[in-house]
Amino acid sequence: MKKPLGKPRSGLVAALDIGSSKVCCFVARIGEPSSNPLLARASGVPAGSIRVAGIGHQISRGVKNGQIVDIDALEASILNAVHAAEKMAGETLRGVIVNLSGGWPDSQTVGVEVSIAGHEVGETDLRRVLDQWRSLDGLDDRDLIHSIPVGFTIDGANGIRDPRGMYGQTLGAHMHVVTAGAGAVRTLSTVIERCHLDVEALVVSPYASGLSTLVDDEMDLGVTVIDMGGGTTSFAVFYDGNVLYTDAVPVGGHHVTNDIARGLSTPILAAERIKTLYGSALPSPLDDQETIDVPTIGEEDHSQPNHLAKSLLVGIVRPRIEETFELVRSRLEASGYDKVAGRRVVLTGGASQLPGVRELAQLVLDKQIRLGRPTRVQGLAEAAGGPAFATCAGLLAYAANPHLDATRMAPPPQPTGVAGRVGSWFREHF
Repeated sequence: MKKPLGKPRSGLVAALDIGSSKVCCFVARIGEPSSNPLLARASGVPAGSIRVAGIGHQISRGVKNGQIVDIDALEASILNAVHAAEKMAGETLRGVIVNLSGGWPDSQTVGVEVSIAGHEVGETDLRRVLDQWRSLDGLDDRDLIHSIPVGFTIDGANGIRDPRGMYGQTLGAHMHVVTAGAGAVRTLSTVIERCHLDVEALVVSPYASGLSTLVDDEMDLGVTVIDMGGGTTSFAVFYDGNVLYTDAVPVGGHHVTNDIARGLSTPILAAERIKTLYGSALPSPLDDQETIDVPTIGEEDHSQPNHLAKSLLVGIVRPRIEETFELVRSRLEASGYDKVAGRRVVLTGGASQLPGVRELAQLVLDKQIRLGRPTRVQGLAEAAGGPAFATCAGLLAYAANPHLDATRMAPPPQPTGVAGRVGSWFREHF
């Protein structure tokens, strides 16, 4: 059996998920025994497995709709989350794998090709074609985040998964290239560096979520992962074992909270509590009979109760969730990957836990829906094993498998020269 390019990583790794609602840090050991008796079994960690040794999470401050708006506030949130994870794991971190939700990531497919002059394709040829992302024409305002091989060609013949051992004149690769705004990437890197940490890699959020929540059959047959966060809802299409497309819409759980606050004239904190306790995306026959206590903005006298029917709350929540899925559906159809993704959708992220979201997604998207949890990472406590932590767990899976991304198979280029012009390329092999 051929070995994948890139050596599987082992040892200590750290993941940092910076979102609009929370900042989360996971410290894990890959393929070696864990010394933390609270999280590890006596038998240790099997080779290649991921076991979490430390967890820290804080309310995110300084991020709005996926964009950094206050560096100092975000720095404090990151430091608190990282310190809690370090203390639990008994380790000091030097570098982290970080998710990227800002910078408006752009996802396209490009083709690269090299001559092999009729000889047998070897590992050197494979690395040579995968390194062609370095020669993409530069754009000053875009940074390359991912360059993921999704298929190979020999003399123009598509559908080749692994060309090693084959013969031909030209070797080509279909590369899924993701870029993001250079300013947003540099701002994020600056915040991490101010926390005395190195950025080992950046990963777009829906890609990471898919790595932690999807089973192999879903990745092969076609699936869409929808990560419903606080400030944005991002999604990725997987097919034939690879991620083919990623995108995001600027709507998330915080927009639902703001709608409740405005619609019911209640403070933001009260609106978040009401959403968590009573919110639903689908109406029920008893909603008109059930009442909820809603504090009024600026009201100091709480002796006068303000009771409202639950049906009012559902009438506020449902349209926003429905709009979110309609935007996702529209983006998928415009991309051309809607059919490639098949009829399977996996919902994850904190906002996906709202009652009725799964059923509403099924109505709007007309697909089979399930809720995704981070199943590929061991050692997670029940409180940290829900959909809200899927991205952070997926960052660990990405760290453990450097062969997933061509940008991590060779020494990295200079930080300011990673920009790439991404021309749209054909998708005939789909």
